[in-house]
This record gives sequence, C-alpha cells and structure tokens, in this order.
Amino acid sequence: MVFSIGLCALLRWLPPPTSAFMLYRHYEDLLHNGSFKAVHYRWANAKNISPYAASAVMASEDQRFPEHSGFDLDSIQSSIDVYVDGGKLRGASTISQQVAKNLFLTPTKSFIRKGIEAWFTLLIEALWSKERILEVYLNIAEFGDHLFGIEAASQHYFGIPARSINRSQAALLAATLPNPMLLKAAQPSAYLLKRQRWILRQMSNLGEPKF
Repeated sequence: MVFSIGLCALLRWLPPPTSAFMLYRHYEDLLHNGSFKAVHYRWANAKNISPYAASAVMASEDQRFPEHSGFDLDSIQSSIDVYVDGGKLRGASTISQQVAKNLFLTPTKSFIRKGIEAWFTLLIEALWSKERILEVYLNIAEFGDHLFGIEAASQHYFGIPARSINRSQAALLAATLPNPMLLKAAQPSAYLLKRQRWILRQMSNLGEPKF
C-alpha cells in the first residue's frame, strides 16, 4: 500500500517510462512468437498536445470526466439496468479507471484485479489533477499495434506532432480507442468513420473542457 501511494505520488510529476500494458505486449510477443518487437512510445507534455485530442477522448470515452471523482456511478447503473433488461453488459470505465488499468495492471479480468484497479483509481484522483490524469491517459493509450501515446500515433498516422493534429484527426484517433487492433486509423472502416462523426458532434456539444 505504501509503495503504491509513493509510486502514484512520483508519477504526479514524472513521465511514466513504460506501462503495464506495454510490458504485457512484450510478454505476448515472447509467448506467441518467441521474439521481441519494439513498442513505439513518445511522451508529450500537455502543452505539446493539441487541445482537440483532450476534447476527443472525453467526448468518446468519458463525457463526465471533469465532474466525477473517478467512477461514473450513473453510467455504471445504466449499464447494469441494460444488462438486467436482457441487453449486453457494456463497459462503464472512466478515463481515470483506464489510466489505473493501463498504467499498473494487465488485461486479465478478475474481481481481485477490479479491486486493485479501484484502489489505484482512488489514488490517482486523490493525488493528481484532472489535467494530469488526462495528460497521462493521452500518453499511454494504445492507438495501434505496439503504438502507444498520442505523440507516437500522430507521427505514425499523420506525419505531424501531437500539438498539430486537427479536430478531425483527433476524433479519428479517439474513435479507435475501444479496440485499436480492430479499428485501424490507417484504414478506417465505415464503422470507424461513423464513430468519428459522432465524436465530432459530441465535441461540439461539450465545448471546451472545464476543470
């Protein structure tokens, strides 16, 4: 517990050198192919990231991010209600929860893991500002095969730094986040383009982020 608190306190200021998800990709490579494949990851400070990127991921992933304290209870209840009524159980993870999961945990699923995720989410919300949570999220999110962070994704897909991407490019990258291995920004499907248009509308409705 003391170690986790100290680690989160340090990461309030220091850029994470890697993440659990990045390390897990190396583990998968060794397990399935017996080889090493480099991860493309470049840290970019918030001032070097286009504000459109922040707006796009909030519009796509967590529209209540500025207001909640790490857990969107309304979305959780809505997901439960849909499941009870016979629908598919959908995720209700906030950006804070995704940072906790991607940074500290592996993709495996269990009640113990969800408990640890909740603990790190509480720590992140207590020790970091909302701006810092969003900055880390944009830097460690997976945007393609072994491709992590908005800077690496902007360079890879558009040949420009993250500070230069426009609304449409930011929305396209955000649209891939549910499954960047399937939803490919380099070859956008009709479904991905539909998600991009929806995100652009949500960005207009939400306006500028307010923290």
